[in-house]
Amino acid sequence: MKKYDINSALRILDKGYSHILRTTPLLKLPGAAFGVDCAEVWLKLEQLQIGGSFKARGMLNRLLSHPIPASGVIVASGGNAGIATALAARALGVPCEVFVPTVSPKVKQDKLRALGATVVVTGAAYADALQACLLRQQATGALMTHAYDQVEVVAGAGTLAHEIETQGGVPDSVLVSVGGGGLIAGIATWFEQRSRVVALESELTPTLFAARKAGQPVDVAVGGIAADSLGAKRIGAIAWEVTQQHVKDSLLLTDDSIRGAQKWLWTEMRLAVEPAAALGLAALQTGLYKPRADEKVCLILCGANFDPSSLA
Repeated sequence: MKKYDINSALRILDKGYSHILRTTPLLKLPGAAFGVDCAEVWLKLEQLQIGGSFKARGMLNRLLSHPIPASGVIVASGGNAGIATALAARALGVPCEVFVPTVSPKVKQDKLRALGATVVVTGAAYADALQACLLRQQATGALMTHAYDQVEVVAGAGTLAHEIETQGGVPDSVLVSVGGGGLIAGIATWFEQRSRVVALESELTPTLFAARKAGQPVDVAVGGIAADSLGAKRIGAIAWEVTQQHVKDSLLLTDDSIRGAQKWLWTEMRLAVEPAAALGLAALQTGLYKPRADEKVCLILCGANFDPSSLA
């Protein structure tokens, strides 16, 4: 994965698709606003993407990079990658079929159907939906969009890091939630060693942490409050390669700390985000990640496709 892949994605995405892919705000606040002893905390408000998550970048880049057959596009997803693919497919006028596991929330399934996608609910976890999706793709010949482990998908995610640099410069550190690893692979590829990129995972979805412990990607059990969006069974091959080069820290967070940070963002800042988007703040608030006093820390609020009543 090379930086020029992200530059290529920037050129592809900058061709009149602002109606389905927007530049999201970067909010800079003093660390004290979050009860953290650091110079600044930056919030990249990627949950404000039209599709509700950062996935819009990679999925659109994937579709625009290949001819699309009459059978359209197909994807397996916990929800967010499917929504992004369905949004791009609708804009391009092609059919879209999305395989989701039973853990995918109703709010995400409803959004998929509203976008015109054919939704197939199968299996208890993302890995099960992926296997069913692969079999279907072999039968139909549709263009396969992977939720996190394709070069175009990772490069699209990397445009988020380019956008952060354009808006605010290079932060001292970036705290990134990890499931299959597409987002952290893109961000770490762009920043390389210019910013400290930190991998954050739920204790119940520890794909990168487990891979590092084993010395290679391994399957993990999937559960917890972020299972629909961080519920990959193992770290992606691209993410494994990139994080071995550019990511030193891999940290685990409890579900309680994630939910606490999610609720704090809602009650204190009126930012409605799904659990996967709250890991960065949880790492700061629990002290799991301790920034320097002069540090500028960037948090990626990566998605908001969830039922807000869960915060009650």
